[in-house]
Amino acid sequence: MNRPILECLAGIALLSVMDALIKSLVATLPVIEVAFLRYVVGSCVMTAIAAVQQPGWPRSDTIRANAVRAILVVVTATCFFYALGVLPLAETLILSFVSPLFTALLAVLLLGERLSLRILAAIVAGFAGVLVIMLGSHGGWADSSAGGVPGQSLWGVAAVLLSALTYSASNVLLRARAQRDPLLLIVLIQNVAPALMLAIPAWWFWRVPTGEEALLLGLVGLLGAGAHLLLARAYAKVEAIRLAPLDYTALLWAAVIGFFAFAEVPTVWAVFGAALILGGAVVGARKRR
Repeated sequence: MNRPILECLAGIALLSVMDALIKSLVATLPVIEVAFLRYVVGSCVMTAIAAVQQPGWPRSDTIRANAVRAILVVVTATCFFYALGVLPLAETLILSFVSPLFTALLAVLLLGERLSLRILAAIVAGFAGVLVIMLGSHGGWADSSAGGVPGQSLWGVAAVLLSALTYSASNVLLRARAQRDPLLLIVLIQNVAPALMLAIPAWWFWRVPTGEEALLLGLVGLLGAGAHLLLARAYAKVEAIRLAPLDYTALLWAAVIGFFAFAEVPTVWAVFGAALILGGAVVGARKRR
């Protein structure tokens, strides 16, 4: 498995840990505030890195294109963070797994990438795994702390689906810009612009975090910045359509994190569905020979 694939997998793993921390934070803090502080910390981290590496000032077209991405990032984060607060972690991630389908479709329509039978089979296998989990056992996990199903919160389901669409569009635009712009500038704008956009809404809903919450928010920002650096590097080197099936590996992280942090126990259906998902990810990530 080559380096960009490993970078993408590592980025997804970091985001999965970040999601679990956010789920605990939005139980006590407003969603907008959590999103704002996540990007404030990310902005500080990326500004420090940029000060050391000095990638240069961004061009006007770089600012415009990545500002559009920043809007998509804000919509993705706020919708997904909201869903994490009203749905179980595993349920939220399962519903978000329609994003590889969106990514593949947008990559074909906007970037002219070719949808091969192998990639299509990988996406179908991954989505089939999601369906097995959802239809087989109420989302695949018996959650002792949150015993509901996605249908208990239509707003939460709608938020996840919207976040999946905007996440996919953001990744496709990342692929388009990662071959033109310095990666540090892309991730810097991806943190600074959302922080500026969310500043006023966050002030309106502001609640002073406790010491423990502040530490978790700092960790969330670090994980997010690190994950997006890894993903930007991967998307600069590999077609978006090839990386799309790797998003399904987040389900494996959901199983581990959900079990230890939220007492979510995987069923047989969950294990079978996860096997389909992982198999699809491996097939989709392989190089053409």
